[in-house]
Amino acid sequence: MQAFALPDRALVTVCGQDAQNFLQALITTDLDQLEDGEARPGALLTPQGKILFDFIVSRDAACIRLETGLDQAEALLKRLTMYKLRAPILLALTAPAVVGILLEDVPGGFRDTGFAKAGRTVFRVYADENMNEGNAADYDSLRIASGIAAPGADYALQDVFPHDVLMDRNGGLSFKKGCYVGQEVVSRMQHRGTARRRLVHVAAASPLPTTGTPLTVKGKVIGALGTVIGSAGLAIVRIDKAGEAIAGGDAILAGEQPVILALPAWSGLEFPSQADEASA
Repeated sequence: MQAFALPDRALVTVCGQDAQNFLQALITTDLDQLEDGEARPGALLTPQGKILFDFIVSRDAACIRLETGLDQAEALLKRLTMYKLRAPILLALTAPAVVGILLEDVPGGFRDTGFAKAGRTVFRVYADENMNEGNAADYDSLRIASGIAAPGADYALQDVFPHDVLMDRNGGLSFKKGCYVGQEVVSRMQHRGTARRRLVHVAAASPLPTTGTPLTVKGKVIGALGTVIGSAGLAIVRIDKAGEAIAGGDAILAGEQPVILALPAWSGLEFPSQADEASA
């Protein structure tokens, strides 16, 4: 069984009779659709619709668990406490927390629906003891292959909209449940089709340069490399500019290195020029 522990993770739990209603009015995930044994992507947005905190949501008995990065955890707890007012809920923080990743179903595991969208079987386990199997770096390889972004490695918090990292496609962003923080902005982006930055796969004939290296077309920046392992990586790019380059046969460079960009197949997205050609 392939298993490995993720470093630098934390858990914020929200318990009490009003826990679901409290979070439902704040976060992007539709908790009415969250089933037992599932772990779904989610975020708490700024009023301007950008990702303020990123997490994985699951149910823990009568509580709702938010798995997040250790560097976000205390600020997330503080923000939820600010919204709490007199709501009959209890907030708790476990930091650091042991979070295991397994590539097969196990008792007590939570099926990661974000990876499931990409056709991969991934279960998250919230363990009491350290997991010693595998290599946590394998998780980055899995994310790259699956087209799943992570804050810090692929984007800066408060710098991207959920659409930029495909949350509108992976089940982490609801357009039906009603109001939550930032909802008006992301709903407007959805209905007007104004999302222009998207997460893409990056491939090259040799090892890619480091995270943060600009992606350019004719000297103009269209994005930057995120997570990189060998000759494969992720990036958030202007897909309209990338589409123009692909249609025109112009080189897309990571630093000085030619690269090939591809939108994750599971997203159902196409570069705009490709979509235009298909409908012509």
